[in-house]
Amino acid sequence: MKFGVFDHMDRAGPDLGQQFDDRLKLIELYERAGFHAYHLAEHHATPLGMAPSPSVFLAAVAQRTKTLRFGPLVYTVNLYHPLRLIDEICMLDQMSGGRLELGVGRGISPYEVGYFGVDPATGAERFAEALTVLLKGLTERRLQHEGKYFTFTDVPIEMRPVQQPHPPLWYGANSLESADRLAQQGCNAVVGMNAEGVGRFSTRYRAAWKALGRADADMPLIGLSRHVVVGDTDVEARSAAKRAFALWYDALIHLWRAHGVGLPRQMIPAEFENALEAGYIVAGSPATVRDRLRRDNETSGINYCLFRLAFGDLTFEESARSVELLAKEVMPAFTVGA
Repeated sequence: MKFGVFDHMDRAGPDLGQQFDDRLKLIELYERAGFHAYHLAEHHATPLGMAPSPSVFLAAVAQRTKTLRFGPLVYTVNLYHPLRLIDEICMLDQMSGGRLELGVGRGISPYEVGYFGVDPATGAERFAEALTVLLKGLTERRLQHEGKYFTFTDVPIEMRPVQQPHPPLWYGANSLESADRLAQQGCNAVVGMNAEGVGRFSTRYRAAWKALGRADADMPLIGLSRHVVVGDTDVEARSAAKRAFALWYDALIHLWRAHGVGLPRQMIPAEFENALEAGYIVAGSPATVRDRLRRDNETSGINYCLFRLAFGDLTFEESARSVELLAKEVMPAFTVGA
């Protein structure tokens, strides 16, 4: 079992500069605690995402860490010119000595891409072509492509990533049907469902992987993302989690509410107690968190535990305490032979 951190970088208060500084200090703690990777979301025109240019923030992460892997989860690919994104990917992989994890997607919010003049109805088709262009540009010396949305004729590609043929791919999966495609692509996946739903996804992914004749040892990571707060007692941790979750959820629904519509299906429940019961939030003492993770990990069949450790108005100290307790009293229980 590997452990990672997912971060929306939702607005934590009025001082954004302080938020960035605190987050970078937390990321240093993630590295010392033994986390595999730090994953940063991309959102626009919403308090849910105060790092709308992930490459800018991740460049700072590259300089503040030595071993921690990191990357966007995901780049909203339809908002980039492919040539520009190829350059940014190569730069980050070079600056970090080959630690980039490359998350890609079309973007879940039609409002965010719409602000950029991108028709949401073309999202899936445009993304598929853009991803093809990206992978060509990361693996070939000259880019040749003729498609519906992009045409490139013998474009020289001067930059290369450290990792060959390209950094590991990641995708945010929200449907069972996507498991077959992601297995075919050899793509790591973070699944936006509860433990039972992720269990169905991981079973289908593994079946598709096996059908391709690939070894179990080479299987990509399948992750389940949760909000996690660890404290000395259940009461302390759940009080902090409930307070912070309310603000995070308000940011989550901000654009959907502004347009008078509800969230897409399979999203986290609005009520704290319901989200806690369903396992979208795990909050409590180390023993409580450890037991809940063990139960849900077994149900979901994952090999990657992904935590949201800084959200809403959690203070630096509260998030840092979660990291400390996870490293000392929770994560060691999931090592081989524990």
